[in-house]
Amino acid sequence: MLKSMTGFGRFETENACGKLSVEMKAVNHRYLDLNIKMPRRFNCFESEIRSLLKKDVQRGKVDLYISYEEYGQAAGALKYNGTLAAEYLKYLRRMTEELGVENDVKVSGLSRMPEVFTMEQNAEDDEELFLQLRETLVCAVKKFVGSRELEGSHLQTDLLEKLANMAALVEHVEARSPEVLRAYHDKLKAKVTELLGDTTVEESRIAAEVILYADKICVDEETVRLKSHISHMSEALKQGGSIGRQLDFIAQEMNREANTILSKANDQQVTDLAIALKTEIEKVREQIQNIE
Repeated sequence: MLKSMTGFGRFETENACGKLSVEMKAVNHRYLDLNIKMPRRFNCFESEIRSLLKKDVQRGKVDLYISYEEYGQAAGALKYNGTLAAEYLKYLRRMTEELGVENDVKVSGLSRMPEVFTMEQNAEDDEELFLQLRETLVCAVKKFVGSRELEGSHLQTDLLEKLANMAALVEHVEARSPEVLRAYHDKLKAKVTELLGDTTVEESRIAAEVILYADKICVDEETVRLKSHISHMSEALKQGGSIGRQLDFIAQEMNREANTILSKANDQQVTDLAIALKTEIEKVREQIQNIE
């Protein structure tokens, strides 16, 4: 299924220990840019979180927010880091000597320094917390992917309509080409007759000139390749998956063929059709930027 790169998902679980919330949102990005904001207690789970997300998300700037409200007294053991406390005290005394300020450090102030006292969770608590996190994260990702797929289905419909319009424009270009040659033949013959009067003009000479002109304005190769690209993109859109980069490459090739048609155009109708083609291709390229 086709996925958009924009999406949102949120899920919340609650048990006797606490309430855990996971929220995800994403916007367009060339690669996968995953930013995680979570309580320090969850830092040890970061690797598992990233591995889980990468199974379902290939591209996009994804912001993941994890919040946890713990109920009651936190289980675990209080840990005192005496080495770190001594380091704090040493540098505070140095500041007193170097700056000539009063040393007003007390035990109560020193105890509030970062990491002097920490709460260590036991392995069983961490395991139970991770199981709750995994359950919450899986459900949030499911909602997140669902929103991407819903938006992706809208993109698919829109892009297929634009490709159908492009295919119709290419057919008009192909239908117009013989008319351009006939008009050039008639114009050339009338001009020669006007210049030479009653003198007989060999049709073969006019035909030769028309052939040379046809060679300059011929866009058969370009229209054939354009139809091939349109068909290729349509099939890719129907198959879905992570195809954003592939579609972007095809759109670049489409634009190249449309530019060539425009440069060869020596007829106002063909010029208008080529401009309309380029306009549709640009719309397609803009929409493709939203696809994973």
